[in-house]
Order: sequence, then C-alpha cells, then structure tokens
Amino acid sequence: MEYLLIFISAVFVNNIIFSQFLGICPFLGVSKKIETALGMGMAVAFVLTLSTVVTYLLQYYLLTPLHLEYLQTLAFILVIASLVQMVEIILKKVSPALYQALGIFLPLITTNCAVLGVAILVIQKEFSLIESIVYAFSTALGFALALTVFAGLREQLSLVNVPKGMRGIAIVMIVAGLLSLAFMGFGGVDGGLRSVFGLDV
Repeated sequence: MEYLLIFISAVFVNNIIFSQFLGICPFLGVSKKIETALGMGMAVAFVLTLSTVVTYLLQYYLLTPLHLEYLQTLAFILVIASLVQMVEIILKKVSPALYQALGIFLPLITTNCAVLGVAILVIQKEFSLIESIVYAFSTALGFALALTVFAGLREQLSLVNVPKGMRGIAIVMIVAGLLSLAFMGFGGVDGGLRSVFGLDV
C-alpha cells in the first residue's frame, strides 16, 4: 500500500512539473506535438529510473561511508551525464529503431533538472532502494503525463483563433497555469488514502 501511495503522490499530487517546478524547459520546449512529448516521456522514464538506482547506490555505498556527502551534486551530475551517453551508445548498437525514436531526446535529458532533482529527493526523503525505484518511475510517469496532456492542449490551440496579443508564449503560459491548477485538485488525495488505510500521515 505504501508503494501505491508513493505512486499516486508522485504522479498526481506532487507532480514534478506542476508542484515542484522541475523539468520546465522540456515541458515548454518539447510539448508542441503529442508524438514528441511521448518520446521525451519514454526517454525520461528510462533514464530517470536508471539514474536514481545508480545515484542511490553511489550515495549509500561510496559518498556516505567516505564522508563525501558534499560532493553529492557534482557526483550525481557526472553519473547522469555518463548514463545518458552510455544509454545512447548502447541503443545505437543494440536497437537502431529505438535509438531513432528516442535519439533526439536523449541529449536533452542530460540538462533536465528533473532527473537530478529526483536523485536528490530520494536521498532527502530517506527512501529505501525499492521505494526510490517506485518514486523515480512514478515521477517519470507524472512528467510524461503532464507533457502529453500539455502537448494535446497546444495542438488544440493551433486550431483556435487566439487573440493577437495572446499568441505565442503568452497563451502557452496561461494554459500551463490552468493545467497546474487542475493538478492542484489532486491535493490531499494521498493523505485521504493514508487515513482510510490507517497508515501514518
């Protein structure tokens, strides 16, 4: 049940984009078409989950025992950049079709602050390894959901006659704000589920 609560909280209640404001650059930049949004969402899900596992192990089996916690951010950035490069090389050799589908999105993930943010958050929240994996994958799903819904709304906007003064980034920011308000409607869901199932709030 704890894993289900982590999942619901990460996807809906504390969405990485709308609640924690991480990953805004790809949210605004790669959300013009649903197809590209889905591709970016898939790539982020894979890299975010993998990097969270590696950074978790790095933190608890290297940095903490050697009292090098102050190197956390630098070490995590190096790990994420290396993982993205490694995944790109492996995909190019093993599955050219998947590489073609995700290839253009993989370099963007290196600069996606959501990946680094989640790696640091699982350490701050003191999750176990399994909880960290569930949280990372759920957060990536929440990211993909937000990106895809926003891309669908932007595709619909292209069919609408938007007033001249609101065209471009202005209407995009307004729609993003409204979507953020919609996700705020999920606030308290995880707390309600905890009380229903008798878990510590």
